[in-house]
Amino acid sequence: MLLGSIEAGGTKFVCAVGNEDYRIMDSTKFPTTTPAETLQKCIDYFKQFNDLQAISIASFGPIEIRRNSPKYGYITNTPKPGWADTDFVGTLKKAFNVPIAWTTDVNGSAYGEYVLSTLFNQRLRSLVYFTIGTGVGGGAVVDGHFLGDLGHPEMGHIRVKRHPDDLDFPGICPFHGDCLEGLVSGPTFEARTGKKGQDVPLDDHVWDIMAYYVAQAALDTTLMMRPGKIIFGGGVVSEPFLAKVRDEFAKLLDNYVEVGDLKDYITMPLAKNNGSATIGNFALALKAILE
Repeated sequence: MLLGSIEAGGTKFVCAVGNEDYRIMDSTKFPTTTPAETLQKCIDYFKQFNDLQAISIASFGPIEIRRNSPKYGYITNTPKPGWADTDFVGTLKKAFNVPIAWTTDVNGSAYGEYVLSTLFNQRLRSLVYFTIGTGVGGGAVVDGHFLGDLGHPEMGHIRVKRHPDDLDFPGICPFHGDCLEGLVSGPTFEARTGKKGQDVPLDDHVWDIMAYYVAQAALDTTLMMRPGKIIFGGGVVSEPFLAKVRDEFAKLLDNYVEVGDLKDYITMPLAKNNGSATIGNFALALKAILE
């Protein structure tokens, strides 16, 4: 059985085909340009595979996930230039007569980690996945189901308490200024320091400031949801950075509730190379067939 995956990011798209064992059999990636050009590249890629049974899309957003909405399958009011009000699912449906699953990029990653937790004999009932990269987002899975009714969560836009050494930085979110995304997404490094994140050494104080904000996101998630695990992925995240986050989290939590060993509770993804969404998409495509 051949399953298709589209991980649609604001910077690049990753398309892949795999089987019901979640093994990638072929993949490609290309820059995110205009909707017409980018979606046509997706269609051209999958047209190579005659026995494709289903496709799952994990997309940057905001997106419309309510099936009773006339805009179901659309990317909605995204700040990504040219992509607002794009009928993503409808465009793919015109090209392929197969079930198409549709969710956010972080939901896809969360589902991939949920599936992998079972394969790695962790058997988590719930988890929350944050990505910190060009943008910030989060998805939650509880007993195999996503959280969100009126729409998908927007965890990247929660409010956090400002670090005392960061009060003059206004944040870069075009909607909220200094929400979580506005303070810790990848482009904030250049806005603060004039350097890209990969060029800022880990002993620079800006990483301590970032860890303080990310730890608050983990704290809020813990106290509101009590998930089995909180996972951080994306280009900004590394194990040394998460060590700083755990230290800040421990101070903020102050042993108020039990979460176990922080190295097991606040973690990097099980999937290598930020590949959680592709695995999640294969699982969601299979689920779409069975439903």
